[in-house]
Order: sequence, then structure tokens, then C-alpha cells
Amino acid sequence: MFYNNSTFKIIAFLALFFLTSYDVESRIVDTIEALQEKKIGDKQASIKIVEFASLTCGHCAKFHNEVFPKIKKEYIDTGKIVFTYRDFPLDKFALKASVIARCSGNDRFFSFLKVLYKKQKDWTSTQDPFKSLLKIAKLGGLKNDEIKVCVGNKSIEDGILRERLSSSKKYDIKATPTIYINNEKYDGDLTFEALKLKIDSLLN
Repeated sequence: MFYNNSTFKIIAFLALFFLTSYDVESRIVDTIEALQEKKIGDKQASIKIVEFASLTCGHCAKFHNEVFPKIKKEYIDTGKIVFTYRDFPLDKFALKASVIARCSGNDRFFSFLKVLYKKQKDWTSTQDPFKSLLKIAKLGGLKNDEIKVCVGNKSIEDGILRERLSSSKKYDIKATPTIYINNEKYDGDLTFEALKLKIDSLLN
């Protein structure tokens, strides 16, 4: 079987990431869990950040690859922020990627996001992005039958799309990523330095 260079990069990265990070346990995630809000951090934190993002969005990848790890280290891991990720898929591949990430389960959701954004340019540039997404799912611990059940679950897709429509109306989403901090739309730069100034002003 022939694999192009991008596919090899995806497989090598994922194998290293997943196999060194987890005891990989596969299971079928139910619809209710898949559609639960995806949060990370102390739920009692005084600052609540909500991000609306699409897994095929280049600006979203830049934020998650360069900025989010610093926010996580300084504010989320220290209990100052609770961060909620909301899917806002801009195309069919972003939707499928969102479904697969959600099928990984609540405990591994943010780790799947990390991989999908880290290797975004690789899996989105393949001749068949969906096939590349299935490889990610397998290396992340989902078995073939589980992937079929997950990807074929229209209830999960419909739930994501309903939430996208609701968010579009309620939060006036014009582009991704869009960030809300304590229920107020953040219109500043998405650099760590700019966000740090905003967050610190709310903490002091």
C-alpha cells in the first residue's frame, strides 16, 4: 500500500504521541457523553473562557499550537481558568474530525484536539482527509467497529450542528476562533501576551 509523505508524518507522530501518553483502552462512547460540553480546568475557577473553533481552521490551529499550551500551563493547570471548547465546524471534514474527537471520550478529548491541530496541515492536505482522520482514530485507541459506530452516528453530527446553529445566533460568531471571557466577547489579539494582559486584569 502506498502512503505519501504527509501520511507517514501523521502515523509517526500519532504513534509516538498516543502510545507514550496512555494505556490505550478502546470503548464505544455513547451519544450523551459525546455531546457533553468539553471542559478542562477547575469548574469553580473565577475566569471562564469559551472558544468556538473549527478543526480545519488555520487560525484555530495556530491558537491551539502556540497559545493554548501557555494558557493551560499558567492558568488552567493552576486552577485560575476553566476552559470550554465548542465545535463550530466550517466544513464536512471539520465536522467529521469533531465527531471523532468526541468519540474518544471525555478523558481524551483535549488530547485528540492537540493531535488534530498539531497535524492539521498534514491530514487536511491528503487526497482523502477523512481516511487520514480514521487513521488518527485507530492510533488513538478506537477499533474499526467502534469507529464505524461513532462516525455513522448521525445523532452526534446533528447535535454538533444544532449547537453550531445555536451558537451562531446566541454569540454572533462571524469567524473562528471566537473567544468569550466571562460571557463577554474578546475582541483583542489572540497572542498569549494580549490574552495574558486581559486575564491578569480580571484576576487582580
